[in-house]
Amino acid sequence: MQSADAKLSRNSLLLSLNRYNAAVHTMEQTVLIPSLLREVPSDDVLELDAAEDAKDLYECYQMLKTIRNTVDYNDLINPHDDTKVKRQAGQQKSLEPQMEVDPEALFQFHLSGLFSIMSHLTKSSQTLTAKYMEIIGISN
Repeated sequence: MQSADAKLSRNSLLLSLNRYNAAVHTMEQTVLIPSLLREVPSDDVLELDAAEDAKDLYECYQMLKTIRNTVDYNDLINPHDDTKVKRQAGQQKSLEPQMEVDPEALFQFHLSGLFSIMSHLTKSSQTLTAKYMEIIGISN
């Protein structure tokens, strides 16, 4: 019997989302004490260039879980968060002229970006899990 992942194309968006979900699930199962991640620099996890944007691993852990919940539950807009609604409305207005030009090209652009982001987030989740195991003294 084939697994669900084996049935999907190697470049499938669904497979990419499943990999991310699995990586975050593994991260959640491994990180039993998330507070140990506080004040541990995340430079190698998210590869941030600017020091002012640097987060600790705890913040990365929370972000990865939040993104996974957004993906799982399609919670793209929280009705109580006006900044998200305003930002998405502004983005929609800026995309309208591009949609008239070539919607297929715009779709390909965003799909490519989504694959790239999901791959990066999956690797970040795996790196954070490995870093946590290193912190608690367990090697792979």
